[in-house]
Amino acid sequence: MNTIETSIKDGLAIITLNRGKSNSMNREMVTELADMLHHIENDSNIGGVVITGREHFFSAGLDLIELYNYNEEEAKSFWHLFLDFVAKITAFKKPLVAAINGHSPAGGCVIALACDARVMAEGKYIIGLNEVPVGIIVPNSIFNLYAFWLGKASATRNLLEGKLFSPDEALNVGLVDELVKPESILTAAERKVRKYMAFERNTWQQSKINIRKELIASTSADQSADLEVMLKQWWAPTTRSILKTIIDGLQKKS
Repeated sequence: MNTIETSIKDGLAIITLNRGKSNSMNREMVTELADMLHHIENDSNIGGVVITGREHFFSAGLDLIELYNYNEEEAKSFWHLFLDFVAKITAFKKPLVAAINGHSPAGGCVIALACDARVMAEGKYIIGLNEVPVGIIVPNSIFNLYAFWLGKASATRNLLEGKLFSPDEALNVGLVDELVKPESILTAAERKVRKYMAFERNTWQQSKINIRKELIASTSADQSADLEVMLKQWWAPTTRSILKTIIDGLQKKS
């Protein structure tokens, strides 16, 4: 695979996001992640998963540079693909822990939210859903995923403000479960996931699915109507202008 690396250690799969400096997600990466999780879920020799990134980025979210240049059909197809991936990772039965080694805004935060626990590295990093200031309407299913961990009131306030949290702030609001030194991130995540893996497998997995019943229904539902509203705004001149400004800034940095 071109955008992720996977290794197996004593029944634990470690997926490392590996696409450029910031691990921004495009069609290829979303497809590879979905395929890998499907493979792992059907492999009885693998009991759990850790997802992490490289250097100072877990994932910067969706690749806005690539998405900006999609035509209408390509954009619609991609958003359907991404929301289908969110549904699959939300309903993933096995223990899944995010080792958030760096920045994790927007789509990177969505991956982390779908996990059973989040361990984040200390440092000057950000995490959160900042789509609203970017001009992107957040589908209700993703808001529900946010509210699952933060509570509805807190998720509402922070989503509408496009709040990006520091690691300490993220810990305080329940967005992440543990902060560790960057060099300890994988050790801490492995310790957490193996705690889950030590329980009777079927009991733990079915309990997870029961707890997430409403969340799974929300992410798995037909989201065509939400997407139609979102895509209408995606093509609005105001959103295109905001995206163009962001992209110009990203390209200057690179």
